[in-house]
Amino acid sequence: MSTSRREFLATSISAVGALSLGAGLARAVQPKDKAPVKPGAGPLKILILGGTGFLGPHVVDAAQARGHTVTLFNRGITEKRKGGLFPEVEKLQGDRDPKKGEGLSALKGRSWDAVVDTSGYYPRMVAASAELLADAVRQYVFISTLSVYADNNTPDADETAAVGTIPDPSIETMSDGAYGPLKALCEQAAEKAMPGRVLNIRPGYIVGPGDTSDRFTYWPMRAKRGGEILAPGNPEDPVQIIDARDLARWIVRCIEQRTFGVFNACGPVGGLTTAAMIEACRKAAGSESTLTWVETEFLANQGVGPGVLPIWLPQVDGLRGFHRRKFDKAVAAGLTSTPVEQTARDVIAWFPGELERRIRVTRELIEQAEKDGKPKPTMADPAKPRAGISPEKEAEVLKAWKARPQP
Repeated sequence: MSTSRREFLATSISAVGALSLGAGLARAVQPKDKAPVKPGAGPLKILILGGTGFLGPHVVDAAQARGHTVTLFNRGITEKRKGGLFPEVEKLQGDRDPKKGEGLSALKGRSWDAVVDTSGYYPRMVAASAELLADAVRQYVFISTLSVYADNNTPDADETAAVGTIPDPSIETMSDGAYGPLKALCEQAAEKAMPGRVLNIRPGYIVGPGDTSDRFTYWPMRAKRGGEILAPGNPEDPVQIIDARDLARWIVRCIEQRTFGVFNACGPVGGLTTAAMIEACRKAAGSESTLTWVETEFLANQGVGPGVLPIWLPQVDGLRGFHRRKFDKAVAAGLTSTPVEQTARDVIAWFPGELERRIRVTRELIEQAEKDGKPKPTMADPAKPRAGISPEKEAEVLKAWKARPQP
């Protein structure tokens, strides 16, 4: 049965709702940024709320490369699963929710030059940390998302575009399209607590080593496998991604320069298409491969739409502006882009170790459950990527594409 246009769009829009969720992982060394710190600005003391997921470790690396001192505040759970990160960095333990355990009490009586909030998802908790730190820091950097915008259909929309809303702003679940509106409310909560001293950064797809969502990772690792690659939609469909290391370096520079306001953080500078992204991954992989482009509607009818083949979004009603956000303001403030081929090459080098880590953590969780007499936890196969399609599904779709009736 053919998928209707309405059903296809519903699937597409749902797929982009959780754009910047998730992620964590391994640390990758970043090149030192040689640009001078603004006179009187450093070395700085920077607090990171979170700091052990995906973006956070890159911010730590970027800050240390610039000679700054970093303090991490988190629950300590992710760090333990990663075998311990940054042994030289001060760590404070607590919870973003002031109603849980000791809450934010470890932050009381301390001061920093800036705080970077990489783990705020609910406005009540962001308000709690921003209010507590209002007299303890000069700047609050909140990592938001492009998903805050109400409209994804207008190309070249900038930071002044309207953000989404929800009927109940007090909910604390990510269901029913609440992710983007909740992040918008978090931005507002930080600004209310520290008016004029907040930097709200709205990234698109954050990619690179450490990304456990496996969204961008699917493409370089698929290219590494070689053979016939299913390429989705139109080769000229636009793509916007940002290497986590570029974002981290820019965050640190913004702290040094005391940059405030709202910024879309996308990339790469100069633009990117689906074809160029996949070609960069093929070059990085260095494997023998070919591309077969399959039309958007055919993919939808095969159950392969946005969110199934990650990163790619077709230029259809409701999505025409998603990969075409203006980010000139961030570029003017110093944001730069690593070549996509380099990002892909670094992901290929990092990913095998990441799969080993997932297998180890899964085994440890199962062993702990058995030790505690609890049921075996239900988890996905840690040896398989978390995004993209299986080789079997790809072969099935390619076969169907070649066998389709010709006009």
